[in-house]
Amino acid sequence: MPSPVRHSNLHRISPVFIASLLVALTACEQKKAEAPENTSAQRNGSTSDLVHSRAVEAAIWGMPAVNYDLMLQEMLTKTQAKVGQVIYWGRPLDWHNQTLTPNPDALYFITFVNTKEGPVVLDLPPGDDNGSFNGNIVTLWQMPLADAGLLGTDKGKGGKYLILPPGYKEKIPAGYIPLQSDTLGNYMLFRANFKSHSDADVQSAVNYGKRIKVYPLAAAAHPPETVFTDVKDINFDSTIKYDASFFDHLNNVIQSEPWIDRDRAMIDALKSIGIEKGKPYQPSDQLKSTLNSAAQDARTFLYAKYDAGFPSFFPSNSHWMFPSYPDLVKAASSSYADLNAYPTDERAVVYSVAFIGIKNLGGGQMYLFSIKDKDGNDFDGAKTYKQTVPPNAPVKQYWSLTAYDRELHTLIKGVNRASRSSQIPELQKNPDGSIDLYIGPKAPDGKESNWIPTDPNRKFEFIFRAYAPTQALFDKTWVLPDVEME
Repeated sequence: MPSPVRHSNLHRISPVFIASLLVALTACEQKKAEAPENTSAQRNGSTSDLVHSRAVEAAIWGMPAVNYDLMLQEMLTKTQAKVGQVIYWGRPLDWHNQTLTPNPDALYFITFVNTKEGPVVLDLPPGDDNGSFNGNIVTLWQMPLADAGLLGTDKGKGGKYLILPPGYKEKIPAGYIPLQSDTLGNYMLFRANFKSHSDADVQSAVNYGKRIKVYPLAAAAHPPETVFTDVKDINFDSTIKYDASFFDHLNNVIQSEPWIDRDRAMIDALKSIGIEKGKPYQPSDQLKSTLNSAAQDARTFLYAKYDAGFPSFFPSNSHWMFPSYPDLVKAASSSYADLNAYPTDERAVVYSVAFIGIKNLGGGQMYLFSIKDKDGNDFDGAKTYKQTVPPNAPVKQYWSLTAYDRELHTLIKGVNRASRSSQIPELQKNPDGSIDLYIGPKAPDGKESNWIPTDPNRKFEFIFRAYAPTQALFDKTWVLPDVEME
């Protein structure tokens, strides 16, 4: 360690050196005095840019969880239902259900559960002469845990699915189908199938769906009665809101859930936009303005990526697409086990358009999306289109074609029906068994039974559903032609 300078040696320091040092220090002080305002402006601008950038990334990363929370909060605020109970739509879905791309040709039953107090049982009925179902059980992040029903884990026999909380280590009782979740919040979509839209068949599906039982494992010896709430007359709106409120829902998730290891890199990023576990979220007006802008930029990115399309399902010139990206299907079905892949951008696109995850896509059901007509143009609600469904559709249950609002990805508001399906006995068939469906603001003469109405002031999009699809769909020996403008 060097020796301290002794007072007696100070006389050895050159006066020239001291003078030079004083000049340099004075110049530094002058520069500091002249530049504080500019430096502050630069620093504030840089910070604002960083907050905006991190908010955009947070919106993309958090999309499936916010999607979940929007549905949960809509249930909690607009209905009498609670977590651990079941809401259902007691008639085929219409535009009052503003969830993302729902199926109007099955009855929806949804239950949200939370395993904070321990495992939760979903006791599902077997398929029989009284009914059948297709179900999916997912985490709060909409990662699929299991498919249920005829082509699910239980193979139509029903079963007691047991959702386990994160890190659960206790012995699993016999007779259950264990599902290890990495979140406390989870939910199930249970679609009760019906033979037709007749009142009798719909009521039969309602009765079948009410055989669901939801209860804590701790109460398995004497399960409490499951509470069902019919929400068919409620304006149930869980559309994605691309404004500062998006981050209110993201904060709900952060406050209520443990961090998943793969997402811990977001902890500091979220702190920079005011979201921190265990602390109140109180964004200033300035921050809200930044968050509004960031949410809109996230929307622009996701919309452009969606508009570019998913991979084509049929030959490359077809505009009927897979409902997702191959990398996302692989990652989600394996519970994101591959440490070298985490397709958050692709995940955000899918969950900005739809909800629910499917463990084995193409098993119980297959979806085909179309956002462009045969000529590659967007669908215009003021024009009329024709979709021909060839004979011998490759399904064991049913097929359907549904039109959705292109911007909101919901059932088109104000129309009296959203789809046509093979469950409709009055559908007119061509001599070869094919069916021509017409989509537009007005039914062509004599084609009312085969018509799907649109809003002439809005663009739209399609999903073709194949329930219990057969191999002919995947072998492409049966091909769905593109939608054509009439």
